[in-house]
Amino acid sequence: MIKHSLIALFLCVTLFSNAATIDSVLLKKHIAYLAGDKLKGRAPGTSGERKAYEYIASYFKTCELLPKGEDGFLQPFTYRQSHNPHDTLHSDGVSYTGHNVVGFLDNGKENTIVVGAHYDHLGVDGRGSSLEKKAKGKIHNGADDNASGTAGVLELANYFSSNGITEDVNFLFVCFSAEEAGLIGSKYYTNHPTISLDKVQCMINMDMIGRLVDSTQKLLIYGVGTSDVFVSKLNQLNQNKFQLVLDSAGIGPSDQTSFYLKHIPVLHFFTGQHSDYHKSSDDIEKINFTGEVKVLEFIKELILDLAKLPKMKFYETQSKESAKSSFKVTFGIMPDYGFQGKGLRIDAVNKDKPAEKAGLKSGDVVVGINDLNITNIYDYMGALGKFQKGQTVKVSVVRNNKPLSVNLTF
Repeated sequence: MIKHSLIALFLCVTLFSNAATIDSVLLKKHIAYLAGDKLKGRAPGTSGERKAYEYIASYFKTCELLPKGEDGFLQPFTYRQSHNPHDTLHSDGVSYTGHNVVGFLDNGKENTIVVGAHYDHLGVDGRGSSLEKKAKGKIHNGADDNASGTAGVLELANYFSSNGITEDVNFLFVCFSAEEAGLIGSKYYTNHPTISLDKVQCMINMDMIGRLVDSTQKLLIYGVGTSDVFVSKLNQLNQNKFQLVLDSAGIGPSDQTSFYLKHIPVLHFFTGQHSDYHKSSDDIEKINFTGEVKVLEFIKELILDLAKLPKMKFYETQSKESAKSSFKVTFGIMPDYGFQGKGLRIDAVNKDKPAEKAGLKSGDVVVGINDLNITNIYDYMGALGKFQKGQTVKVSVVRNNKPLSVNLTF
């Protein structure tokens, strides 16, 4: 469907306010629902996730996006959560079914910009990922992580579907599930895309954009090195609106990574870490709605600029360590969080890091470090804490069903 009729445009604007700008009232409505106790933290495979994806799909339908999942707007997938020794609720490992929600705005153009965010969170008890000492029985609503980003996708979908402009790209709006379990929903989508990834101009990801600090106006943007146009465009648009903190790396702890690994330029917007991260205290009253509107207006203007460009060229980047890592050493890899076999499967190897220098490759399964057996990602994380920078270790891997070992120096 090429942009909507005037009647549909009138209905969308009438029902959901003036779509010419991002509306804080609508953002609050979305976050209040998604991060409300009734959804119990939106964990994959729960009734809370179902209520969330039904809400998102309904909103996509109201804005007359085309269903672009595998079952209408939905793209279901099943995964098995790796055993987490800290997860007393599911100590034997459990299979879950998550649902990506996918809507398409067809402007009849060759290329498409993907706008995405994950909508899942930790549910009740935190599924082993809570940072609270006593998480049992507590709902982790995830207002900032990531009802804020999901609301951003909804309102950008509202804007671009009803702004009266036919941009020079199409738009794919995706809300991913199972991000908290290891980017599983976005990885599933990029391995089972419903549009040609060769025609994707770039991917814009929003994860935790609801806590802009008024005193600093600090906005972190990752992935700026994945295209040669990002830095100049961001600086031109900024004009002292924000204190921009730019990071070149395409790989990071959110869903843009899955698209970067498919050689697509990516950006990840983030207003910063806070003490409520992965705790039951991440609730709606702590969202800075005025700040989020400002962030989304900035993203909107950036997308309008990027939509005018010819197909963007992808650039591979080096990756900094995740802010979530507290280890003194690292392999410099992206683990395959959805791997169900024995060991730690490597999804990607970062340039100029110890793993690449040692000759490790994507697809290798790490099964040992020195005399330590590695049966899952938690063994790997525990092992890293035992080594120091400059130390050389023997890494045992399985490559193409054959065992081999390499020496790796941290």
